[in-house]
Amino acid sequence: MDISKTIAEMKKRPDFNEKVGMILIHNGTVRSWSRNDRQQVSMLETTVDFEKIDRLRQEYLEWPGIYDIIVEARSGRFAPGDDLLFIIVAGDLRENIKPVLAELLDRIKAEAVRKKEIFL
Repeated sequence: MDISKTIAEMKKRPDFNEKVGMILIHNGTVRSWSRNDRQQVSMLETTVDFEKIDRLRQEYLEWPGIYDIIVEARSGRFAPGDDLLFIIVAGDLRENIKPVLAELLDRIKAEAVRKKEIFL
């Protein structure tokens, strides 16, 4: 995802200026070490449930003050540093936006993404 281009497109919408005061972005990448024991990771395999992500996105779009949510997740085999997950949440106030990004991110990771670390 080209984050700048995606946001620029969102800003072209006629109601953007009236409804958006904040945009938060998550850009998840592959770590070179395991969360469990910090062992060196050479590759990461991911499997994404895209339908589940869409259902979660629809759920959080209903929260107060949320203008739009864009999610791009990647399935496949990735090296450290590769992008895996982008989430953009736009809305009116930070009090409305921050909890949506945090909760949506946690739920996507827990409910819609499976991963397997491959070690050196």
